[in-house]
Amino acid sequence: MTKQNVSQILSELPNGVELVAAAKTRQPEEILGVVEAGVKIVGENYVQEAVRAYEVIGNKAKWHFIGYLQTNKVKKAVRIFDMIETVDSLEIAREIDKRCAQIGKIMPVLIEINSGREKQKSGVFPEKAEQLVKEISTCQNIRIMGLMTMGPRFGNPEDSRPYFVEAKKIFERIKKLNLPNVEMRYLSMGMTNSYKIAIEEGANIVRIGSKIFGERVYGAITKTPSP
Repeated sequence: MTKQNVSQILSELPNGVELVAAAKTRQPEEILGVVEAGVKIVGENYVQEAVRAYEVIGNKAKWHFIGYLQTNKVKKAVRIFDMIETVDSLEIAREIDKRCAQIGKIMPVLIEINSGREKQKSGVFPEKAEQLVKEISTCQNIRIMGLMTMGPRFGNPEDSRPYFVEAKKIFERIKKLNLPNVEMRYLSMGMTNSYKIAIEEGANIVRIGSKIFGERVYGAITKTPSP
């Protein structure tokens, strides 16, 4: 079934739109299965889960970090991940920059926008995004490659549209600034229930979990301690 899910989603995605399989709480063998079915990018929310999965899968896929990154996990994260989609402060950017300098790596990142201005969620508020990009653009071991947003969760995916529209406007505005170390190429928006709307509004990375793996059954797994 998982292989069929992957094939269906990949066949539906327009050219130029990349699929990230959101693998939160999934076992390494499950993730390997979707990679073998055609997924090229795995998205992980927790560094410790990514470490376990990477031991099984390695470089058979690209790895995107799509969760909240704590400063004390950056050293491990920069060794595994090919992109960090959730940079939302100068503090975390500087830590990524420092750790990447130590291993001679340039890390592609996306700036996470809290498009719903939800206090309980991470991400920079839309009105502060441009200034944050300017500040982070001075980091020599980081390349800002675009923006990421979650948006509020709605039962009706159409309700997400205004938040995707706003993120796209910010993306285009920053693109015109022509800042050093900034290459606005990716707009990561949309999940299982909203990715089609997100694509209509300019997303070229979508993060899909349950439509690939099936619904999560939290009681049936051993949860990883919060990193």
